[in-house]
Amino acid sequence: MLLFLLAVIVALVLIILGIIVHGLFYLLVIGAVVLVADVAVLAVRATRRRRPVR
Repeated sequence: MLLFLLAVIVALVLIILGIIVHGLFYLLVIGAVVLVADVAVLAVRATRRRRPVR
């Protein structure tokens, strides 16, 4: 869970830098890709944790 939080923070920082600094649009794109990938990994991990009902 710590890795998820760290990845979200890094993604948000990259997105903010991409918005603020003129000419660094690629940081905005990289931050968005990291955020989407992180949410996808979290969704996969959340669906795997369910145990079947006996």
